[in-house]
Amino acid sequence: MSLNTQRRLREVALTPDEYLAIVEELKRPPNEVELGMLGVLWSEHCSYKSSKALLRRLPSTGAAVIQGPGENAGAVNIGEGWAAVFKIESHNHPSAIEPYQGAATGVGGIIRDIIAMGARPIALLDSLRFGPQPASSHHVEGVVAGIGGYGNCIGIPTVGGEVYFEECYTNNPLVNAMCVGLVRVDRLMRARAEGTGNSLMLVGAETGRDGIHGASFASLELDETSSERRPAVQVGNPFLEKCLLEACMDLAHTDAVVAIQDLGAAGLTSSVAECAGRVNGAGAHIDVGRVPRRERGMTPYHVMLSESQERMLVVVQRGREAEVEAIFQAWDLTSAVIGHVTDDGHLTVVDGAEKVARLPISLLTDGAPPRRLIGVAAEQPPGLDLDALPPLVDAGATLLRLLASPNLSSRRGIFRRYDHMVGDATVIPPGGDAAMLRVKGTRLGLAVTTDCNSRYCHLDPHVGAQLAVAEAARNLVATGAHPLAVTDCLNFANPDRPEVYWEMEETIAGLAHACRALDLPIVSGNVSLYNESFPARGEGGPPQSGRPDGAVSSAIYPTPVVGMIGLIDDYAKRLRAGLRAEGDFVLLIGSSHNDLGGSEYLKVEHGLVAGRPPALDLARERAVDRLVLAAADNGLLHSAHDCAEGGMLVALAECCLLGGIGVRCPAIRPEAPLRMEAAFFGESPSRFIVSVSSRAMPELQSLARRHHVEISLLGLAGGDSIEFEGQFRLPLAEIRQAWEGALT
Repeated sequence: MSLNTQRRLREVALTPDEYLAIVEELKRPPNEVELGMLGVLWSEHCSYKSSKALLRRLPSTGAAVIQGPGENAGAVNIGEGWAAVFKIESHNHPSAIEPYQGAATGVGGIIRDIIAMGARPIALLDSLRFGPQPASSHHVEGVVAGIGGYGNCIGIPTVGGEVYFEECYTNNPLVNAMCVGLVRVDRLMRARAEGTGNSLMLVGAETGRDGIHGASFASLELDETSSERRPAVQVGNPFLEKCLLEACMDLAHTDAVVAIQDLGAAGLTSSVAECAGRVNGAGAHIDVGRVPRRERGMTPYHVMLSESQERMLVVVQRGREAEVEAIFQAWDLTSAVIGHVTDDGHLTVVDGAEKVARLPISLLTDGAPPRRLIGVAAEQPPGLDLDALPPLVDAGATLLRLLASPNLSSRRGIFRRYDHMVGDATVIPPGGDAAMLRVKGTRLGLAVTTDCNSRYCHLDPHVGAQLAVAEAARNLVATGAHPLAVTDCLNFANPDRPEVYWEMEETIAGLAHACRALDLPIVSGNVSLYNESFPARGEGGPPQSGRPDGAVSSAIYPTPVVGMIGLIDDYAKRLRAGLRAEGDFVLLIGSSHNDLGGSEYLKVEHGLVAGRPPALDLARERAVDRLVLAAADNGLLHSAHDCAEGGMLVALAECCLLGGIGVRCPAIRPEAPLRMEAAFFGESPSRFIVSVSSRAMPELQSLARRHHVEISLLGLAGGDSIEFEGQFRLPLAEIRQAWEGALT
């Protein structure tokens, strides 16, 4: 193999073996354009060649599922003729290099996935991971500004999300964006290039050189040369995307459109190939000379690989192109017929009279050789000897320190930068367990959340993944919504390392187990690999592994972010986390155990990430969720809040802070073997804090017995402090000062 060929392979991130497979299939060497096209579509980012076999284990069917994996987004039936369309995706590598544009274009890309299904986007969420502050302030400020800048300008509310800080994300920030849309069931679209002779129309922004090799870049580890790839980060224009959104919504008024496909990773190459690949035997013929460009001197290679934003591919019935062009002209958008659908199973690319590429569609979309990786269990994290921990001395002082920690403090400093009320549908804003939006014209409420505790996944990826699903479901249940379906974004380090591939295997098995147990199909998602960097020696995060040149690797924890939607039949019955009325009984639903492994208490108070994550009984989890939903449906609850990171006392403090009402409690005297610090700060799952009136207590107790779930009285709502008699008393003002001071 020549040095020139080796250089070209490195540029498009193909291996020598993959190149030989291409030559064998084509019976000839690919030309430069063909090699670039195959490189982007065979990248890990597009082909899922390391994860596809594992993903088949995930459940994806259910009574409400209209569209599962394989399309731009998943869709479920929510009743009254409406479908909810939703998906989560990553933009991690671009955000590491250029935080603002990386995050902004991540938002823009996920919005277009929803538009391509014919749905109007109604909500955005995000899941973010950074290194500790202030070292990661550049990433934090840029990413938050990019999310807010794009979402606010386009007029879609950012209603929820999560943000965590851990050392392992110092050089590898994670930016996962989720979008939810609504469409009438009978108007749901699929991106299928059907109808030989139908036209392929490129609409939206003109094509530039930005984003070339972006998909390949996202399939590599970051190293000291990554800043040189800055041109691979796309540049977004939210105002243009707003026009594109409205124009695509107007397409619903004509039956001239057969399909819509987003131009995201791999640009025109992937959009055309994927559209044709969903129809047996279909192909496409496109002329890059017809593609509107904003830069001079662009070659066919540039045009086919450009990832310029705010572009869509529209399949139009032959002879009706003028109708569609008129819609885009009305929104002052560029549109051009660049080709047509064929029945020869090939993607043929010409530049005027010159043929520049011809490749089988199947080779592009399904030809990447699957990677046969072997997983080997990672070295066990440090164990935890509870008896060796210093005893809890002052629960009140510990509470203040926990609430002031970056992982538990108020997120208002972040979400106040997002417009969460635009669109006039948000009925539960960010800041609680989950957000909720009303479906206009109905009484339906759609609850949405993103969740993952990656520290748990680091300690045990199988259990950690289950806990992520369970917590997402609890967050929806806390609003009174019934969990309906899942989208996931699976973030891992380099799968070539056996311990990382083992983490993938265990994580996906855990997700599958939990989703089946809770009857939750996974209808869409994304896998992001190679979230591992090689900074200069001595810089960056903790050493995890090495490479021959001696550079130190920093790898993320396995981070399977779970996006989930739920439904309530009347949004007027929604629940909030904050206490609502003085004199209410404040109750703990569920039982507490010595679950301090991986806890925030252990990290903040003792500097440890050790032990086993909390044990999860999925049958019990389901019983607790059903009890809370039954109590909510019967109007028994005034508020509900999930117990998660920080344990019972942190959750109780959040209830008080969100409601502006204190609580008076008798002293906590746990019975052996439950330890005092676990009673206050243990992170046992399957627990809620709820408030009820005294009149509702008998019926709630009866429901609890029927569901075989424990409930216990914590105290009475009232006053302006949190007091545990004889143990501590803290004014809400002092608690709020600690809680709101970390992220400003």
